[in-house]
Amino acid sequence: MGRELVGKTITAFFFIAIIVSAGFILAVITAFAGGEKFYTPLVGITAVALIVFVILFTYELVQRRLLYKISLSCLGLLLVVVAAYEINRSYHDSFATVSEQEVNIYEYMPFYNNDKLVSLDEPAAIRIDSNLPRLDGATALYPVYAAFVQATYPEAEYDPYRSEVMCTKTGEAYKRLLNGEADIIFAAQPSRTHLEQAKQQGIELKLTPIGREAFVFFVNSQNEVRGLTVEQIQAIYAGEITSWQEVGGTNQGIRAFQRPENSGSQTMLQSLMEGKSLMMPPTEDVVAGMGGIIEQTANYRNYRNAIGYSFLYFATEMVQNGDIQLLEINGVYPDRNTIASGQYPLAAEFYAITAGSDNPNIEPFLEWILSPQGQTIIEKTGYTPLSK
Repeated sequence: MGRELVGKTITAFFFIAIIVSAGFILAVITAFAGGEKFYTPLVGITAVALIVFVILFTYELVQRRLLYKISLSCLGLLLVVVAAYEINRSYHDSFATVSEQEVNIYEYMPFYNNDKLVSLDEPAAIRIDSNLPRLDGATALYPVYAAFVQATYPEAEYDPYRSEVMCTKTGEAYKRLLNGEADIIFAAQPSRTHLEQAKQQGIELKLTPIGREAFVFFVNSQNEVRGLTVEQIQAIYAGEITSWQEVGGTNQGIRAFQRPENSGSQTMLQSLMEGKSLMMPPTEDVVAGMGGIIEQTANYRNYRNAIGYSFLYFATEMVQNGDIQLLEINGVYPDRNTIASGQYPLAAEFYAITAGSDNPNIEPFLEWILSPQGQTIIEKTGYTPLSK
């Protein structure tokens, strides 16, 4: 009897060791694949259940027929849970997004795809062959300053992530400007954080307006609401209006998406709030370095009850999502005419921003951008030039 117990213990230990080893490996794999919140814990629970099964089976602590029934029930439950999770994830992933991840920035790279960049009908009035100003900026403005480069810089490969002409998005572009890694960035007005950082470093930011653009809000195309007032937008993003029914729509809760802190559009929203506190934005889990999971501000996802915001050119030209509709603001629809006339209330200037670089070509380059040729590129790209 003692030998039989020892044999069972050795057998149980052998299978438990295999389960633990396999569980550890699977847990690591699922964690690296971004499954920390679901699949990694599920692997742990399954491993524990298998160890319990091995113990009950080996030592015959439960009738085997009953044990098989319980095991099959647990397996069925496991399959149902996984299927429900995947169906739910597929359902949410099926909604279109409006985010920078949707844009292939290489399509706008200078001298790479001329179909995407506008050009002048005559040679540019200036040509910069040496001491090229190092440029960076917002994704939405990359097609503009890439076209400037194509008109005035020598032909070369200007990779948007490793060259004199970068596109690292607004927040990173401001950081590179303040660190002396960029001479000019093209972006919306600096955020409070950017201004504080510049002050701490003793740097004065010079903002040169070069064009105008509309700050727009959009919803699912099936949403009955066609317009909002500025006051209603403020109330929605302060969490005071929570249902579309309160602004003329159906009785659905409003899912108000926001943009990451220090992005150009988030800075615009904060300015629009006029002292009201923004509510916490929806968040999502994303895979970070080494397979870890971090929680970040969720990208706009086009649910029936969603509302989001961006700049007009980005939302309509770079993303081209036919399932969203732009909202009228104070009864005025955002388009080039209402921006130029000043009717649209949320139009704002965008800037070429410098921070004291000694590159001798900066001022001539900025003067050319403000000239008829530079303003023509801005207009042909799809923005509103200052002259209008």
